[in-house]
Amino acid sequence: MTPADGGGGAVVVPGRLFVVSTPIGNMGDFSFRGVETLRAVALVLAEDTRHSRHLLDRYDIATPTQAYHEHNEAKLTPRILERLQRGDDVALVTDAGTPLVSDPGARLVRAAIDAGIAVVPVPGASALLAALVVAGFPAEPFTFFGFLPRGGADRARRLVEMVQSPFTVVLYEAPARVFDTLTALADRAGPARLAAVGRELTKLHEEVRRGTLAELAAYYSETPPKGEVVIVVAGAPAPVLDEAALRERARELRAQGYSVRDTAAELTRELDAPRNLAYRMAQDAE
Repeated sequence: MTPADGGGGAVVVPGRLFVVSTPIGNMGDFSFRGVETLRAVALVLAEDTRHSRHLLDRYDIATPTQAYHEHNEAKLTPRILERLQRGDDVALVTDAGTPLVSDPGARLVRAAIDAGIAVVPVPGASALLAALVVAGFPAEPFTFFGFLPRGGADRARRLVEMVQSPFTVVLYEAPARVFDTLTALADRAGPARLAAVGRELTKLHEEVRRGTLAELAAYYSETPPKGEVVIVVAGAPAPVLDEAALRERARELRAQGYSVRDTAAELTRELDAPRNLAYRMAQDAE
């Protein structure tokens, strides 16, 4: 009984939930801390215990495992919380890479936070970051879209969001849909938009192919990819300003009685003109 219950027993200290990244291919990418954490906790939650067992055996980790995936997480989450509240440390892993990144675990992490349980990251391998840093595009900022919807309006809307993004875009895709996705992106972004396709990253047959969306679509139409695939797409180029249109709009605003300052502000708001250029146009329209 805890003091809160009116007794004199010891206070139960809740356990911690460790979110542990595992290798995405090369076993040597597992961190020392990751190994030590999985050895020390009371339970390892794994997306597929059979798959994770190969990793655990490789590093002599004898900790009990339990399957935790999208089909049973709703049922198991309350039970896991009970163990954490009783003082057990629990680790969450996925088949490869970082949990929650296009993998199960968000429900448990949110529930643990709401219950006052400490959630501790043990960082490591991530396919999206591995692809991002070798693609050759700016890494900051970037937008991660995970797996695209398979079809319908949701897929179409997401494709538009991707090609309109001014930032580098990263997505996961199943091998059988790589050609279709590259073709759909080329249709919306234009065939000349640059991209990179990372396949089997950190594994024996690792490949990173770079080119335009059209070139990559053509290649993968003839050479269907195998294994895990990450697609990285360059951000949309900044629109080219039409200075003639800016100048004409500046004249219209000045003719309507706008001050130089207000005209410049309108040019920036309406036509996304840089402030210095907008101010110069407003002055020239006097």
